Amino acid sequence: MHAPGTSIGRVTQTLHADAVRLLTGWRPPADAAADWTQTMELLEQGPRVMGKPHPDGHVTASAIIVSHDRTRILLCLHGRHDIWCQLGGHLEPEDGDLAAAALREATEESGIAGLVVDPVPVDVDVHHVNCAGSLNRHHDVIFLVHAPADAVAQVSEESHELGWFPPDALPSPLGTDTARVVRNAMARLGWAT
Repeated sequence: MHAPGTSIGRVTQTLHADAVRLLTGWRPPADAAADWTQTMELLEQGPRVMGKPHPDGHVTASAIIVSHDRTRILLCLHGRHDIWCQLGGHLEPEDGDLAAAALREATEESGIAGLVVDPVPVDVDVHHVNCAGSLNRHHDVIFLVHAPADAVAQVSEESHELGWFPPDALPSPLGTDTARVVRNAMARLGWAT
């Protein structure tokens, strides 16, 4: 990790402060409470947990993209893991906060311009992943992202495929907690699944 005095170190400190503020002031859905607790414990280790490869895991950001009419969500068939999951990934120095990171990842991985992010998380998911050549944990903060009416998704190098799915008819195989994350995102919209 970069020294605290460098501009990258200050960016990491800013992202860490945002994560602490955001997650301290937010209460997770009941089924995400254990993951939220683990993430809060990770954040106690300081700004170094905001980037890879931190040995105890690191914070990531992702997005559940919902169609303009709120009837479908966009998932990707992940290029390395061959599972259907939300779009997202590692934080970058240019990200102003976690919501901005989720929006950047959603835009890069979907090819959709004009996405709008809800700055309040819908879920926090901790999952094991092979990252930077070793098994690690992603503490993924997930945001709801709204697509414009004319959204046309384009597959990026991160995915094998993208697909729009009704929340009650998700594809298989799903990532470990993807169904829960979708359920919590749709609950935010008042959609009963």
